[in-house]
Amino acid sequence: MDLRILGCLSDGGDVMSHSNEHAGAHHGSVKTYMTGFILSIILTAIPFWMVMTGTASHAVILGVVLGSAVVQILVHLVCFLHMNTSSEERWNLVAFAFTALIIAILVVGSIWIMWNLNQNMMVH
Repeated sequence: MDLRILGCLSDGGDVMSHSNEHAGAHHGSVKTYMTGFILSIILTAIPFWMVMTGTASHAVILGVVLGSAVVQILVHLVCFLHMNTSSEERWNLVAFAFTALIIAILVVGSIWIMWNLNQNMMVH
């Protein structure tokens, strides 16, 4: 999904520039923050409405909730944390990817250990 279509990514045109700007630190414009805010509200309201009304099967609701959660994470990363693949922001992206990898290893490893303990220690 290309978030430039949604108006969150900029090509430098809507980034506020200050004469004393820190090296590599870009601050988004009001348009970027409002776009992210509105998308976040929409991506929260749709699954909430589906769960509260029960208009679809449980599998469809679960898929919509998980899908909108992933898209909302991307919207937050791009619109609020200003992560992109430009050379100035590459270190932030690498640090985020490393953090996500460590969290995934911890979560998967913990689930694997608990499953093994349950299989090998519980009386069946």
